[in-house]
Order: sequence, then structure tokens, then C-alpha cells
Amino acid sequence: MIIKNIFWDVDGVLANLNYAYYNFLTKHPKYAPLYKDIEWSDLPKVLPVEEKYGALELKTHPSLGVEMDKDFCSSYEFFSNRPLYPNVIETLKELHNLGYKQFTMSATFDVETKKKLLNHLLKDVSDFLTIECVQHGKFMHDTAKEDMLKACFEKYGLKAEETVLVDDRIYNQYAAINVGAHPVRMRSEFTTDLPTDLNWIPEVRDVVEFKNWLLANTTRE
Repeated sequence: MIIKNIFWDVDGVLANLNYAYYNFLTKHPKYAPLYKDIEWSDLPKVLPVEEKYGALELKTHPSLGVEMDKDFCSSYEFFSNRPLYPNVIETLKELHNLGYKQFTMSATFDVETKKKLLNHLLKDVSDFLTIECVQHGKFMHDTAKEDMLKACFEKYGLKAEETVLVDDRIYNQYAAINVGAHPVRMRSEFTTDLPTDLNWIPEVRDVVEFKNWLLANTTRE
């Protein structure tokens, strides 16, 4: 299998969104009275993981999901508090030196704010990493990832069959498949198993494990 292009999801793959959620729930003045005493391990109890996501989402809160999501996205202090996972910068640089084209993709309520965050988080690789953001609601279906991939293939002259999408959300695995790209699932301590029809997809625990999988199972020529 020839792979020349890597599309990284940011939240849950390169950056620790779970950390941002925990900080938001326990310290935001609106939600701290409810959740200031929860333990890290309690996050899935507060934010039940839905099958289509397979990972933590504020919007899955049983009664406050939409409100929480909007409050989180509009509070830059909490929204931006998502540190990169270990070895991200070093791994992206190594893959760049090996000749891979790399991109990030994010859908957000505020494109300019998200770009500001990503340019700060990933400033050490901004000379080669292409950052793409799209406004929530621009496309009709639940995720814009499929449309974003198609647009990027055309914009940058890429072949879908030479592209891998690294993502933790289950619905984005389907997006990669639908456009003809190769999905790889990133796991964290709160992600749930893939559904049966997707159990053939490779799963990795961090960017280093992904790099090792890529080099062992694919080529660039």
C-alpha cells in the first residue's frame, strides 16, 4: 500500500481534548458547582460515549450537551487548554523528513479562533504542516470531514488512495472510507471499541505507534 499523505485529526489525536474537557467541567464557573469534585475517571459518567462518536464529547451530556458545547467553544481559556500529547512534534518532524505531506483538519464554531489555537499549538511544525479548518454547519450532514477531505484532495492535487486519515471518532472512519482514503483509529483511555463492520481498521495508541505502523505496513513508492 502506497501512502504519501497524512491527515491528522487534532482533538484526541495530536492534542488532549479530554484534558480540556476535565478542566472545563471542574473549573468553569457555570459547571464547577456540579462537577468540581469529579475524578478524571468519572469523565465517561458525565459525558456518556455515544456509539457514533466512540470518544468523549460535551454534546453527549444527557441534558446540558448543546449548552456545554457552546460555552466551551466560546471560552478561549478553556477551549485552548488542550496540550499536545507526548512526542507529537518530534514525530511530525520525522515523518516530514521522510517525505510525507501532512495536514490537520478541524471543524469548529469559530474558524479564526480555532486557527489561532492550532497555529499556536503546532507552531514548531508550521513550516510544513498544512492547517485546514471549516465552519460547523457548512455542510448538511453530521461531519464535514468527508467534504473537507474531498476539497483538500482537489486543492492540493492529492490521491485519496495514497492518503491516510488518523482520527479517534468513529464516524470519521466512515468519512475516510467513503472518499477512498485509508482510516487509522487513534485510541485513548476513554475511546470505545469499533463496531463490527469496522473492526479491520488498524488502531494505535499514540503518534509513535502510528509512525511505526505506517513504516511497517506501507511504502511511499
